[in-house]
Amino acid sequence: MTTVDGAVGAGAGDGAAGRRAAGRGVPRGGRGPLGARLAARTGGGAVRVFLVLVALFWLMPSIGLLLSSLRRPAQIAESGWWQVFTRPAQITFDNYGQLLSNGKVMGSLLTTAEITVPATVLVVVIGSLAGYAFAWLDFPGRDGWFMVVVGLLVVPVQVALVPVAKLFGAVGLFETTAGVVLFHTAFGLPFAVFLLRNFFAEIPRELLEAARLDGAGELRLFTRVVMPLGGPAIASLGIFQFLWVWNDMLIALIFADSGHPPITVALQQEVRQFGNNIDVLAPGAFLSMVVPLIVFFAFQRQFVSGVVAGAVK
Repeated sequence: MTTVDGAVGAGAGDGAAGRRAAGRGVPRGGRGPLGARLAARTGGGAVRVFLVLVALFWLMPSIGLLLSSLRRPAQIAESGWWQVFTRPAQITFDNYGQLLSNGKVMGSLLTTAEITVPATVLVVVIGSLAGYAFAWLDFPGRDGWFMVVVGLLVVPVQVALVPVAKLFGAVGLFETTAGVVLFHTAFGLPFAVFLLRNFFAEIPRELLEAARLDGAGELRLFTRVVMPLGGPAIASLGIFQFLWVWNDMLIALIFADSGHPPITVALQQEVRQFGNNIDVLAPGAFLSMVVPLIVFFAFQRQFVSGVVAGAVK
């Protein structure tokens, strides 16, 4: 009886120890995934501090640019932007007042918006339609055409600069906003079609067949079923396309109107006289950078949902 009771007590003790170990999220015997063991040893607090330091390190150029845009040109020339922390009286918004009165820089922001918004909308709309067609419609040569689209992903932009410039010159699109929009749309579509086709292909077939049985046509099926389910992927695509077009300088430098350039080209032209107009250049550079940040944080939830969904699938 003693032996049996001892065995029972030992078994109960092992069960309690196992439950305590499970409650702590640590597998019995100290075994488990390497990431879980490292996280358990380092502790959540240390990891959070490390991530905060990394985030501050990556944000430091943006913070420095912001603080430089709030200082006078003489102060920028004589000391670094970190002097603002010891001399907060240096902060002034006069530079932004001069920026708003600079018609060239403000006009370049409008030109950038005129290029970025249509190029993003066209890529999202055409890419969504083509992605749905490649995923769920049967037509001759579907797989072959999709392989052509995938092959276009590896074509560098630099290869097409001279041929497209000659073509645009022949049809009257060189140095026009429409030409820049068409160039960005053409080179953004292969990635858009590839991304959305793979995402739409993961939609359950039963869901689409049920909608067809209810009398939904292809257009209604696309707008009422596929588009809502593909919202995260479409939002991710829109963010990528917007950031690429807004921050582009090479294509804008070649194909845009030199009299009404985008913000990247306008700031590059201002750099040639860097010593004379830093009070306009610094706030202009920060303003051109903060717009993509606003767009990203506005659609941050949809972007993360799209990335997570793609990882799970």
